[in-house]
Amino acid sequence: MKESVKTALLNDKNKQIPVFIDPVEASSHYEGYCKSELWPMFHYLLEDLKVDMKTQEQNWNAYVSVNQAYADALIGIYQKNDFVWIHDYHLMLVPEMIRKAVPHAKIGFFLHAPFPSSEIFRCLPKRKEILNGLLSANQIGFQTYAYARHFMSTCCRVLGLEQNSEGIDVHGSTVYVNTFPIGVAVELSDQYIKSEGYKCKLQALRQQYAGKKVIFGRDKLEHATGVLQKFHTIEKFFTKYPEWKDKVVLVQVTSSPSAHFTSLENKIAELVAKINSTYGSLEFSPINLFQHSIDRDEYYALLTIADVALVTSVRDGMNTTSHEYVYCQTETHGSLILSEFTGTAGALKEAILVNPFDFEGVADSINRALTMSKEEKKEIHSQLYDYVTKHDCKFWANSFLKTMAEHCAISEGSIPTPYLKSELMKSAYQSSKKRLLLFDYDGTLTEIRNIPAQATPSQRMLDGMKKLTENPNNKVWIISGRDQKFLTEWVGDVPNLGLSAEHGCFMRHPNSPPDEWINLAEESNLDWKKDVVNVFTYFTERTPGSFIEHKRASLTWHYRMSDPDYGSFQAKECQTHLENAVVSKLPVEILIGKKNIEVRPLFINKGEIVKKLLEENPDCDFVYCAGDDKTDEDMFRAIKPLSSDKLQEDHKFTVTIGSANKKTSAKWHVNSPQDIIDSLHLLGDI
Repeated sequence: MKESVKTALLNDKNKQIPVFIDPVEASSHYEGYCKSELWPMFHYLLEDLKVDMKTQEQNWNAYVSVNQAYADALIGIYQKNDFVWIHDYHLMLVPEMIRKAVPHAKIGFFLHAPFPSSEIFRCLPKRKEILNGLLSANQIGFQTYAYARHFMSTCCRVLGLEQNSEGIDVHGSTVYVNTFPIGVAVELSDQYIKSEGYKCKLQALRQQYAGKKVIFGRDKLEHATGVLQKFHTIEKFFTKYPEWKDKVVLVQVTSSPSAHFTSLENKIAELVAKINSTYGSLEFSPINLFQHSIDRDEYYALLTIADVALVTSVRDGMNTTSHEYVYCQTETHGSLILSEFTGTAGALKEAILVNPFDFEGVADSINRALTMSKEEKKEIHSQLYDYVTKHDCKFWANSFLKTMAEHCAISEGSIPTPYLKSELMKSAYQSSKKRLLLFDYDGTLTEIRNIPAQATPSQRMLDGMKKLTENPNNKVWIISGRDQKFLTEWVGDVPNLGLSAEHGCFMRHPNSPPDEWINLAEESNLDWKKDVVNVFTYFTERTPGSFIEHKRASLTWHYRMSDPDYGSFQAKECQTHLENAVVSKLPVEILIGKKNIEVRPLFINKGEIVKKLLEENPDCDFVYCAGDDKTDEDMFRAIKPLSSDKLQEDHKFTVTIGSANKKTSAKWHVNSPQDIIDSLHLLGDI
């Protein structure tokens, strides 16, 4: 049966490939996780999140399983240079699942729903898993800039990532985030309003509502669509503008009643009955409510006869009714009243935008729409029609794919850094006689911590380091931005270990006394520190959570504990101020680190330390250098041009920690500090 379905769909002109899901699992995925947890969250309806812990776990497992089923289906047919375009919140884990199997796949994702603010999204228990799933895409699209901004802010606040002008910086590579307002199928709409069925419905409806001003709405029966707010608005309209009694009718179409929204349905029924009894008569009801789907011809006929289209969504991704209404109003130029909370509002600025919670304000807008001059209606409609016809669904799809192609081309321009081949490094290590092993500290031998003092070495890291230093053929160094005190306290007792502090300002040779540090910045004039302290103090006082780290030859301003958005903003301001007031006049340079800014003497960096060590060890025939941030690139660049009879190219292992797409001078990459610690033991056990 399944095979016959596959064959039939594959032979269809659209070449569809079915994904078969167990019915129970499908229900837990869609009705459970998607509609009971994600949908309320995305629409700011936290009161609707009423899922017990056991069911929540079951729903999440089903969500993961269904996403994996779709990913497996895609992986099975993927070919080089294919574009994978994944849609909506039902499949937010698929990008990561595909990326793991096909590292260089071109993946796009578009969210049709709103994306909430970070304060709302962070309530989701699986927030990190969802975000990491999405961030494996090359490009992520949203309906509005506000939704894109919420997403980027959430990535910064929940995952601690940085945003740039084009999207999110994920371990050195950019995930592009863009806005692509959706359009409708204009060509299909044009066909529908030329059909005989439509013309018959149109004639019948014109006779039925002759002499009346028609307000039309079509919405799902859900809290987010604002149907209840719409009826409260109509009640206010008739109260404030009694002259419209018996002259205006609201034709409202909703989806069929659902067990999920029984309370909403009851409230609507009571309110409609109240309005019809108060402002209607035996012959006329001011509200015609249809709680079932209507056929296409009747829908387009209602769009055509309506004097006003009323959309009062309290949270919405895309509202196609508004576009289709504009397209159908070429003769009478009816008015579109649109909630400012819809995703469409950002594109249809010429519509009458309203706050659906302000019933009186919307009532005033209805009166304005009904009394607007023909000239003004025609002018507004002309602008709306021009947008709707030019920005249809084809334009939307082409825009997304074109932009994605441009971004992928940029990514292809930089060759991905391959993952470190441990066996290759092990073989080179075994065949060498004099080795130099160089390691950064934070983010390389330990995870980055919000409070730097808490980034202490693990026992496993210390054990692995001792294994390497015990080998007389190894010269092992930690080259860090940390000060002498920290390095002495936490790794100073490791026998035969060399240390360099403050990005190359100080160095202590193996087995030297704890206080015997060589000051490489001794001849540097440190009078500049006073000016930098003044700048850092200014921004510390104005950036809650930030602090200054005083070192002997450098100064660092940390803002990791600050509000992510405000901290990044202040960091850019601080950098600009330093460049103008200090760096342009004094012999210092600025280092932009991970949530910090450091100022140090010019011409002193980790690369200079590496050059010095290579000069001291001219007979080394194996180099292993690992680091994770921009300051470590100086080390990689110092090693890259080296070539001698002793040190062959295949015995140089420069390794960055992070994404394969990270811009780096390193030859290899690993994913985390744990991988570096594993390599200490791998080599130390030889």
